[in-house]
Amino acid sequence: MLVVLQLLLLLFYGVCSIRCATAPDNSTDISSLLDFRQAINDPTGALNSWSTAVPHCQWKGVSCSRRHVGRVTALNLTGQSLSGSISASVGNLTFLNTLDLSHNNLSGQMPHLNNLQKMQVLNLSYNSLDEIIPDTLTNCSNLQQLILRYNYFRSRIPPQIGLLTNLVYMSMSNNNLSGIIPPTLGNMTSLVILALTTNHLRGRVPDEIGKLPNISIVVLGDNMLSGSIPATLSNSSITGIELRANLLTGTLPINMGDNLPKLKSLFLGHNILEGHIPASLGNASMLKQVVLQTNNFIGQIPTTFGKLFGLSRLDLQVNMLEAKDSEGWGFLYALRNCSVLEILELTENQLQGIIPNSIGSLSNTVRYLMLGGNELSGIVPSCIGNLSGLIQLSLDVNKLTGSISPWIGNLKYLEYLNLGKNRFTGPIPYSIGSLTRLTELYLEKNAFEGHIPPSLGNPPLLLKLDLTYNNLQGTIPWEISNLRQLVYLKLTSNKLTGNILNALDRCQNLVTIQMDQNFPTGTIPISLGNLKGLSVLNLSHNILSGTIPTVLGDLPLLSKLDLSYNNLQGEIPRNGLFRNATSVYLEGNRGLCGGVMDLHMPSCHQVSHRIERKRNWARLLIPIFGFLSLTVLICLIYLVKKTPRRTYLSLLSFGKQFPRVTYKDIAQATWNFSRLNLIGRGSYSSVYRAKLSPVKIQVAIKVFDLEMRCADESFISECEILRSIRHRNLLPILTACSTIDYSGNDFKALIYEYMPNGNLDMWLHKKNTSVASKCLTLSQRVNIAVDIANALSYLHHECERSIILCDLKPTNILLDSDMNAYLGDFGISSLIFESKFASLGHSCPNSLIGLKGTIGYIAPEYAQCGNASTYGDVYGFGIVLLEMLTGKRPTDPMFENELNIVNFVEKSFPEQIPHIIDTQLQEECKGFNQERIEQENRFYKCLLSVVQVALSCTHPIPRERMDIREIAIKLQAIRTPYAEATKRDDMLRRKELQCTMELV
Repeated sequence: MLVVLQLLLLLFYGVCSIRCATAPDNSTDISSLLDFRQAINDPTGALNSWSTAVPHCQWKGVSCSRRHVGRVTALNLTGQSLSGSISASVGNLTFLNTLDLSHNNLSGQMPHLNNLQKMQVLNLSYNSLDEIIPDTLTNCSNLQQLILRYNYFRSRIPPQIGLLTNLVYMSMSNNNLSGIIPPTLGNMTSLVILALTTNHLRGRVPDEIGKLPNISIVVLGDNMLSGSIPATLSNSSITGIELRANLLTGTLPINMGDNLPKLKSLFLGHNILEGHIPASLGNASMLKQVVLQTNNFIGQIPTTFGKLFGLSRLDLQVNMLEAKDSEGWGFLYALRNCSVLEILELTENQLQGIIPNSIGSLSNTVRYLMLGGNELSGIVPSCIGNLSGLIQLSLDVNKLTGSISPWIGNLKYLEYLNLGKNRFTGPIPYSIGSLTRLTELYLEKNAFEGHIPPSLGNPPLLLKLDLTYNNLQGTIPWEISNLRQLVYLKLTSNKLTGNILNALDRCQNLVTIQMDQNFPTGTIPISLGNLKGLSVLNLSHNILSGTIPTVLGDLPLLSKLDLSYNNLQGEIPRNGLFRNATSVYLEGNRGLCGGVMDLHMPSCHQVSHRIERKRNWARLLIPIFGFLSLTVLICLIYLVKKTPRRTYLSLLSFGKQFPRVTYKDIAQATWNFSRLNLIGRGSYSSVYRAKLSPVKIQVAIKVFDLEMRCADESFISECEILRSIRHRNLLPILTACSTIDYSGNDFKALIYEYMPNGNLDMWLHKKNTSVASKCLTLSQRVNIAVDIANALSYLHHECERSIILCDLKPTNILLDSDMNAYLGDFGISSLIFESKFASLGHSCPNSLIGLKGTIGYIAPEYAQCGNASTYGDVYGFGIVLLEMLTGKRPTDPMFENELNIVNFVEKSFPEQIPHIIDTQLQEECKGFNQERIEQENRFYKCLLSVVQVALSCTHPIPRERMDIREIAIKLQAIRTPYAEATKRDDMLRRKELQCTMELV
């Protein structure tokens, strides 16, 4: 028995020895992991378990093989707030099949991973990796998922990427990649999803992509791809095509829909496509979204769209599509079959004639109906009231006539109604007041008559009311003062009479009041001085009398005050705004005197006999009423002390007037953070456009990615920053949200006012449906330049601590409905604090800024050192000025080798400047005929002056650049004479026209 036991022990020992002898050596893996750990910053302690006291297979994020003991097969540290660089030693983990380091703040260059031939998943997305994608990556022959989106990779896609023949999912979206899409992609026969959107890729869309046997989703939007859409993309397996915002030309294949039976989404907007929309698209029976906006499509809208029973969005706006007769309008009748249709956008096409009654047959699911900017005429059919689910209705810029009474009251859910620039007649219906969800109402430039209905004071959420250029009569109803959220009140050019509403100060959020060119009498209410957020007040060309209230000068944000052409009298105040003659318009008031010298008014001792008699009466009556006045004054002082002090809040500021916003509200408003609503991304956050419940206003919601390192601190500091700065040209914040999501994780977001005119980039380069047919005049461009210079001057010099904005570019310059400009880059955490005692040019911590500015706008000295300064902002401002004047991006293909936008303009200054400016400005100048040669000279004088300022901003030596305060003053000095002369010319033309009409 003992012998048998000894034999068994020997056998067991032998087996163990054999097993131990054949076990792979894992010391390399341990060493590699420790090297990786050494290069990582771990502020949250996520890697505390990585200790030699603990087996490495039990370290957080580390998984090991069961078959090969101790060999690391997966390293998954997604969302751990890690920073630092990725050590090259990771490439020694030769048994690794999954490497997921996504959603961190890792930076530097991606290491060579050519030894990881077993790797199947590589996910480095949502980091700050830069430089190039190594060619050696193509050695990872078993790779199935390659996810590198949302980094800062530049240069090209590796040409031999096609060697990754097992790749199923490839995403490199939202980087800075350039060059072409390698044709070798055609070797990836397993590829299902290809996503390369939002880069700088050029050249054609390779035919090889469409030939891939398993390809399903192709996402190449927001690049600079050119040429035609390859016919090979009509591949029967494809479910989604996204090629928006490129430079694609040509026509769509006639049989496109026949070959795409599985297609669900087709996004081809913002290209240069032409020809007819293929009727065969109606055969792609699974289509849900068709977006062909902002192209050059012609002909009729196919009736075959009515066969798409699952169609939810049809966006064909800004094309040249026609509908002249019942055949052309047939598509509208056919769409009644689309029972889940929500969005129908046909703005700015060539739809003509009367809107057919078939519009009332559309599904009740339609929420957005946009028909503005066409050639529609006649009466709007009353059956449009059947679309009771409408949220937005736009019929503006047409020739529609008749009354809107029969149908308007049925649209109870309307939030946005635009009927402006038509020929509607009759009174504004009382029933419009029953649309209690309205936030924006535009009825301007029609022929509405009668009184303003008191019911217009009912919609509690109304933000913008525009009734300009109609025939409205009578007084402004007191009920308008019930609109506590009102921001814009525009009543220009009507026939309104009576006194200006004294209770307007109840609308504490008012920013713009325009009541010019009416017939109101009486005095300017002193109560207007309570509107602390007022920026524009225009009461010109009325019959107002009395003196100018001094309190108007104390309004902190008032930037334009026009009281010209009234019967005002007395001494002009000298406080606040009245010290700036360029912001106050008082001409045409013969009884005014005094004021600052630049107003050029007579001194007040040269008063008329009539005024002197009034003063004598005043001297006589003062003793009589003195005691009574003193008593009233004491009462008023007592009442004021009893009344709670009204602290000015900007619109819906930080939740004090805005209802509390929950995570559910934000999730619903952004369609569960849908990418379709995504409008920007910063270092720590993503920004979504949304309609926020319960108030249903359009906002921009900045959602912080709290898995990123320092994101939480960024949220807190940003709140503090936004509380301490306030300027009329900085994007106002509305409220903040700090809560938890459905999973119990922290959630933080900031909510900003949404700018309806988008950003400056859209206007300069026509990448927006609402601006594609519009252009910026020289006067508007100079106004925008002044606004931004003033904002930068405030940030650099007027804050408690200087603030440096490290990424100034046209996309960060936002425009409101009046084309006022705001700085708001949705990445305000990149604002850098700098002590006022530090000299200009003092460095900012590189860890705070990362210097992730946009190529073309970054100051050249930033390439030599990581220091940010106010001089860098001035350089970026100069580049923006040059882009505004030339219409060319600093990254335009023409700028290569040694040529850039600065020396391009320098070489042309001054003689050749007229030949290199934006074509829109050239057309504006061509509008001056020989009799208006003086205006042409004035135009070029203004133009050359602005170019001079721009060139002085972009000097290669930082300290040779002008200070932003000096720039703002110079631009103001350029704008003022040009604006006044332009205004004077317009006034002379109106007078000439008036004289001609009187002669007739």
